[in-house]
Amino acid sequence: MKLFYAENRLYRLVGNHDMVYMNQKFVEKTLYTYFDKITGKDAPLFPGIEFTEGLILKHETTEQEIFMMHGHQADWMNYVGWKFNRFMVRVLWRQLQIFGIGDPTSPAKNYKELIKVERRTKRWIVENKNLFTIIGHTHRPRFPEPGDIAFFNDGSCVHPRSITGLEIENGEISLIKWQISTTEDGILKVQRVLLEGPQKLIDYKTE
Repeated sequence: MKLFYAENRLYRLVGNHDMVYMNQKFVEKTLYTYFDKITGKDAPLFPGIEFTEGLILKHETTEQEIFMMHGHQADWMNYVGWKFNRFMVRVLWRQLQIFGIGDPTSPAKNYKELIKVERRTKRWIVENKNLFTIIGHTHRPRFPEPGDIAFFNDGSCVHPRSITGLEIENGEISLIKWQISTTEDGILKVQRVLLEGPQKLIDYKTE
């Protein structure tokens, strides 16, 4: 990430687990520098970095806009009540996971909450002229067909052996999975698997 940041290619969006980064003083204290054990001094890490709740990408030719956010904004408990929810996760739900009891406020672990978040997000997209929107939060990948509500979800990065994501390249979007696989001679490797697409971004553009 440091290399990406040095090339002005790193943008950070806050989610419900890192809302503390909306406090710029906290960001300066924890991310501007790091302690280099070799030199015994502080060294630059992400000097000047800022966090935001949303990001808009704009295509240079078509001027089509893509709106990105984490998605917890459609989840009251994880947005407005994030401090209380974080406390409960740390002191209660994490311990109860030992007995198979998941966090009921997490859309990733509670199907009813997941549906509520997706429904609110879809409604917002429709109200904003079907704005091309990408979120995460629910951990459920979404890749709609052109003509449907332009609601995309990059999926999840907490699977034991794989992560899913969205790639945008040459005016096209794809849903992909990076997974650990084993070759015939027993060597582990990371493999890219195409799940959906590629689909042209312009196919989702509305006037």
